[in-house]
Amino acid sequence: MNTKFLFVFFVLVFFTGINLSANIVLPEEQICGKWESSEKNLIVQVYKQNNKFKAEIVWIVNTGGKPLDTWTDVNNPDESLRSRKILGMSVLNDLCYKPETNSWEDGMIYDAQHGRDWNASAYIDKNGFLKVKGYWHFKFIGKTLTFKRV
Repeated sequence: MNTKFLFVFFVLVFFTGINLSANIVLPEEQICGKWESSEKNLIVQVYKQNNKFKAEIVWIVNTGGKPLDTWTDVNNPDESLRSRKILGMSVLNDLCYKPETNSWEDGMIYDAQHGRDWNASAYIDKNGFLKVKGYWHFKFIGKTLTFKRV
């Protein structure tokens, strides 16, 4: 009878352990998922690719009567890129997780409104908001965007 109990106990522990490990999120992957801007005009999908983090636009506010999937990168300084769609475009690239600061650093963010690339960093604040900073060489010269997980 004790052998049956031990067997059932170990089976339950084993399968519970598998379920628990499936739900564990590594600190570096906390940034992954969909995030909506505080202005509620943009949703991005952050994902990991080749140990770096990227984000692409999955929704933008539809103004001016144009369908969402017809918006293009008209302000890009590279004429060959002006016809690419905004929807699905990668706007945040090459962020690397830094465990000592629990932040993502050394990335680039693309500002489609002005057709410019900026240095980028990100962190998740104590309230769970994603703070993405676009800056020009020095972090104190920049702008921070706030996103809420959706």
